[in-house]
Amino acid sequence: MNIKTKLRLGIGLLFLMILLLSTVGIRNVNSLKNDTENILADNYNTLEYCQNMIAALDVMQQKQNGLPAFEKNLRLQTKNVTEPGEGQATAHISQRLGQLRSNPGDPNLHLSIRRDIAQIMEQNMKAIERKSDIATQTAKTANTWIMISSTLCFLFGMTLLVNLPGNIANPIRELTASIREIASKNYSQRVYYRGRNEFGELADSFNTMAEKLEEYNKSNLSKILFEKIRIETLINNMHEPVIGLDENKVVLFINNEALKISGLRPDDIVGRPAEEIALGNDLIRSLVSDLSETESQGTLSTVPLKIYADNKESYFEKEIVNITIKPTGEREKRLIGHVIILKNITPFKELDFAKTNFIATVSHELKTPISSIKMSLLLLENQNTGHVNPEQRQLIESIKEDSNRLLKITGELLNMSQVETGNIQLNIQQASPEEILEYALEAVKVQAEQKQIDLQIDLEEDLPAIKADSEKTAWVLINFLTNAIRYSRQSGQIYITIRHHENGVQFAVKDEGQGIDSRYRAKIFNRYFQVPGSAKTGTGLGLAISKEFIEAQGGHIGVNSEIGMGSTFFFDLLRS
Repeated sequence: MNIKTKLRLGIGLLFLMILLLSTVGIRNVNSLKNDTENILADNYNTLEYCQNMIAALDVMQQKQNGLPAFEKNLRLQTKNVTEPGEGQATAHISQRLGQLRSNPGDPNLHLSIRRDIAQIMEQNMKAIERKSDIATQTAKTANTWIMISSTLCFLFGMTLLVNLPGNIANPIRELTASIREIASKNYSQRVYYRGRNEFGELADSFNTMAEKLEEYNKSNLSKILFEKIRIETLINNMHEPVIGLDENKVVLFINNEALKISGLRPDDIVGRPAEEIALGNDLIRSLVSDLSETESQGTLSTVPLKIYADNKESYFEKEIVNITIKPTGEREKRLIGHVIILKNITPFKELDFAKTNFIATVSHELKTPISSIKMSLLLLENQNTGHVNPEQRQLIESIKEDSNRLLKITGELLNMSQVETGNIQLNIQQASPEEILEYALEAVKVQAEQKQIDLQIDLEEDLPAIKADSEKTAWVLINFLTNAIRYSRQSGQIYITIRHHENGVQFAVKDEGQGIDSRYRAKIFNRYFQVPGSAKTGTGLGLAISKEFIEAQGGHIGVNSEIGMGSTFFFDLLRS
C-alpha cells in the first residue's frame, strides 16, 4: 500500500468516525429533547389548567364571579387531553358546568368537580413520573452510545497519531542519515526498506546510486594515487623552493629545494603547524609571518630574502599564492590553503651589484674630466685669455650647459650608487626647518626669477627642531622646487608649506602645472621613471634619490596630484 492510499484511508476513516460520533450525539440529544417536550407540552399544562380551575372554584365559594376563569381553563383542558381516563374526568366536569352556572355556590357540586380535577391531576402526575423515567433511560442510552463512539474515535485517532507519522518520518530519517554518509564518502552505506510504496522505490534508487558511486570511487582511486605521485614528483623537481599549507597553516608538502635551504627533514615539517615550526626555524618564521595579512589576495614580497645556501649568500623573492575554491552548490569562494614560492633572484642581484659598481666607477671617473672642462670654460670666459666673438661665446655657453648637466647626472648617479650599495652617509642631528627652507630658497632663487615664478611661503610659527641630515633634506626640498619651477608656467606661483604634522614637521611644495595622471602616481618615485609626455630634461633619478634620503632618515615621502590641478610633493620628518 503506497503512502497516498494510507493517508487517504486513515483520514477517511477518521472522518467517518467523527461523522458517526456526531450522528449518535445528535440523535440521542433529539430523543431526550422530545421526551422533555412531551412532559412540558402535555402534562405540565394540564396541571396548570387544573390548578387554575380549583382557584376559580375558591373564588366562587367566596361569592365572587370566578366562573369565566373556570370556563376558560376547562376549554383549554378539553383540548389538552393526553392520558388514558383523563378525557372521562374532563367530560364529567363539562357536564357539571351547566349546574355550576345556575348554582355557583353549591358546596356538593364544588366537591364533585374537585374530585374530578384531582383525578385528572393524579393521572398527569403519574404520566410525568413515567415519562421522566423514560427520559432518564434515554439519557443513559445516549451517554452509552456517545461513550462508545468517543472511545472508538479516540483509539483510532491514537493509532493514527502513533503509527502514521512514524510510517512517513522514519524512512525519511533513515534516508537522510544515509545521504549524509554518502556525502562523507562512505559509499558502502545502504538503505534497507521492505515496503513496496514510494519509500521502497526511493530506497532502491538510493542504493543503486550508492553502488555506482562506490564502483566509481574504487575505479578512480588508483588514478588519484597516480596523479598525487605525479604532482609530488613535479613539485620536488622544481628548482625553486615551494611550501604548501592548508587553511589552518598546517604544512601539507615541501619540496627538496625548500628542505635544502631550511635545513629541515620532511618528518620535521610535513603535517605540523607552520607557527609551531617557526618557533625553532628563522626561515619558516619569516615565510609565514605575514600569511594572515595576505589571505585576501596573493602577494609578492618587495624586499628580497637573503639566505645562506650552497655555501654562498642567495637572494629570494617570496610569493604567496592563496588557493581558493567554490564548493558545489555555493556562490562564495572559500580559502583552502596557501602556496609559498621562493624565486631565486641571486643572478639578477649579482648583475645589479655589478651595474651599481660600474655606474659608481664611471661616475667617479667622469667627474675629473668634467671638472677640467668647467675650468677650461672659466679660462675661456676670462678677458685676459683673449677676445671671444659672439659665435664663440655661444659655443662656450652651450658647452657650459652640457658640462653642468653632465656634472648633475654624475652626481645623481653617485648618490644612487651609494643608496643601492647601502653606503649612504647620513649626518643626522638636530636641524631647523627654517634654515633648511632658507638654504633651498637661496639655491633656486635664480631659476625662479628667470621664469618670474612667485614663491608663496606658508611657515607655521613655533616649529620644533627635527632629526635630519640638513644637507640631504635641503637637497630633497631643492629637487621638489626645481621640478615645480620646471613644470610651472611663466609668471606662475609655487606654494611652499611647512607645518606641524603628527610627531614631526611636514614640508610640501605645490605647483600649478598640468598634474600627474593617476596611472603614473605609484611609479613617480621609481628609478629612471619619467611621466610620458613630459619634457625629459633629467635622468629620472631625482625623486628616487629623494625617497631614499627621506626614508633613510625615518621619514615619509609622497605626492598628491590630479590632472589639471597641479601637484603637491611632500615629506615628513620626526621632531628631535
